[in-house]
Amino acid sequence: MSLPSDSTKKIDPRVKRTRNWIRQAFMELLSEKGFHATTVQDITKRAGINRATFYAHFTDKYDLLNFAVRQAFKEELERRVLNACHYSTENLRQLMLTVCEFVENHNRHCFNADQQFNALIEEQIRTQIFDLVLHWLGGGTWPLRSVASPEQVATVVSWAIYGLAYQRNRMRPLPPAEAFVDQGLHLIAMLIGEQTKSTTTSSN
Repeated sequence: MSLPSDSTKKIDPRVKRTRNWIRQAFMELLSEKGFHATTVQDITKRAGINRATFYAHFTDKYDLLNFAVRQAFKEELERRVLNACHYSTENLRQLMLTVCEFVENHNRHCFNADQQFNALIEEQIRTQIFDLVLHWLGGGTWPLRSVASPEQVATVVSWAIYGLAYQRNRMRPLPPAEAFVDQGLHLIAMLIGEQTKSTTTSSN
């Protein structure tokens, strides 16, 4: 069983193609000019479309930003097959690694990103982490069901995973993603009610 996604809905191929053109143009402009300096006119010119076409798909550039980030992160989850798998410590590790690398790449390629821009990205990423963790908790036997609801756990875990990725991105020099994730993995696993292999081994 996999998470519901936009890809499961029937969307006109022409609509998908146009949205991808707009998204690609937008991401290029983010790297070159930054979010606030980029206008709808810049986007339409780069994508080779008119303003009416743009507004047929997005209400404004904030709506486009949400779409672009949501799609990019969803594609990363799908590429690593995390949206279709069950919970395991290794899958949790891969999720944390995905978030760390995604946050790093977006901050590296988005020129002059500010607090508002980062907040919009954070919301899109945390929402998808929440959905994925909630999906994982819905399958099998979850040991802490009597202590907290799956929704509560998914909320805490989504904040914790994103928070660690955000902290790493601010560190100088930037630590290797895999080593950083391995340091925090057991903390996140304990929030879900599991123990990592290293924690289990050390307690024996």
